[in-house]
Amino acid sequence: MRLRHIEVFHAIMQVGTISGAAQVLHISQPAVTKVLQHCELQLGMPLFERVRGKLYPKPEAHRLFAETEKLNRDLQGIRRLAASLKSRAVETIRLVSTPTLAISVLPRAMSMWRRDFPTTRCELATHHTSEIVNMLRLGEADLALSLQDPRHPGIVAEPLAHGVMTVIAPPGTWRDDELKTPLSPAGLQGELIGYADNDPLGELVVSACEAQGVQPVFHTVVQTYQIARSLVEAGGGMAVVDPFTAASSAAIQRRPLEPPIAIQLYLLTAGHAPLSHGARQLADSIAHAARACLDKP
Repeated sequence: MRLRHIEVFHAIMQVGTISGAAQVLHISQPAVTKVLQHCELQLGMPLFERVRGKLYPKPEAHRLFAETEKLNRDLQGIRRLAASLKSRAVETIRLVSTPTLAISVLPRAMSMWRRDFPTTRCELATHHTSEIVNMLRLGEADLALSLQDPRHPGIVAEPLAHGVMTVIAPPGTWRDDELKTPLSPAGLQGELIGYADNDPLGELVVSACEAQGVQPVFHTVVQTYQIARSLVEAGGGMAVVDPFTAASSAAIQRRPLEPPIAIQLYLLTAGHAPLSHGARQLADSIAHAARACLDKP
């Protein structure tokens, strides 16, 4: 039996008449009759008794109906999915990001993306990179953002934007003519906000300071770059943060660290799961928003 045979057969079994099946399928009665005849010819047996214009299923028809019921449900589901994909109304994109990027880059990127995908469902979550890798491997997320390449064999890391680690300080710390001049570790004066020992970017900052003969002392240690930025905004000292966090606030001063510590924004995906059209467009919007963030004066 072909799929068209099954579709017509199932409609007849449900409504009991050729005319009723034609209405259900939105085709003509002769078309239903022709498909049914061809189906019975292919099977080599009649499926219905024809008595005074009415169809009565034979035992073989009842057995076939029981077996084709699940397939018919699957076909209906495929039709609904195809219609939804066409309108982009049912697709759900699951995006997970580190907290830093969720606050500094994602709001603008989502606003841009929503212009072309106003009804697509998008689920956003924040986690650290190690948790993100597990979510991608287990199929719990479609795409992710991180400032680290996890170098995992099952994860594809695609660079979207790059910058350098940036020193941020309360307003008035530096003269205007100093803002474009890189700051060496020796210039990190006063209260310096630090990060937990297992923070990869924090370790890079400490290493850069030690390489210049500077031993940083942190009286305040935080878990995220957003907290560090908030403390700086409140006059709580200096901090070295990623360029996206630094660029997302107008209430601070910022200068690049010298020697520079390069930072990449990575799009992370599972190697076995290609992105949908909507997810790929969201990734493109994120890349555009990230580069625009870094271009801000």
